[in-house]
Amino acid sequence: MESGCANGTPRRNMPKRSNFAGIGGARRHLTLVTKRVYTLNMMEADETCACSMLRRVSRAITAAYDEALKPSGLRVTQFSVVRTLSRLGPMPVTRLANEIALDRSTMGRNLDPLERRGLIELTVGEGDARERVATLTPTGEVALRAALPRWRAVQKQVAKFVPHEELQRLTRQLESSAES
Repeated sequence: MESGCANGTPRRNMPKRSNFAGIGGARRHLTLVTKRVYTLNMMEADETCACSMLRRVSRAITAAYDEALKPSGLRVTQFSVVRTLSRLGPMPVTRLANEIALDRSTMGRNLDPLERRGLIELTVGEGDARERVATLTPTGEVALRAALPRWRAVQKQVAKFVPHEELQRLTRQLESSAES
């Protein structure tokens, strides 16, 4: 068993990183996830931790999106910010964080590089000087248009493993259990 991880986690229990380029790399990441989940499903039920399994799948899928979006210069979390601002228009950073399901500090870390690259603009809120409002710039719109085809290609790959309806069902179940 390889260790090598700073926290002592065995390497075999972590998703492998790859240097594959583009959408083909995303496909390889998703194939890896499928194999690992299948292996976990063969374990005894009391040995499988749902949290660990979902985190492992989430990391691998995130890596697939990041790999596919790499030529656009966006990570998937940054893509989500740009896409949300494109769809919903300018909004306070706190609301943006809620829309994307990120905490406020994580949102700030995602906005800083986007602002430096000129993809978004952060301004002081009109009614409250403590509030920051995020706005997508024309450069951000161009970046989004360039990234969308790559994002859609990964979406299709993910749908082969987990159909959209299943993702919606799981999301509804998780939301209803969080409310109760």
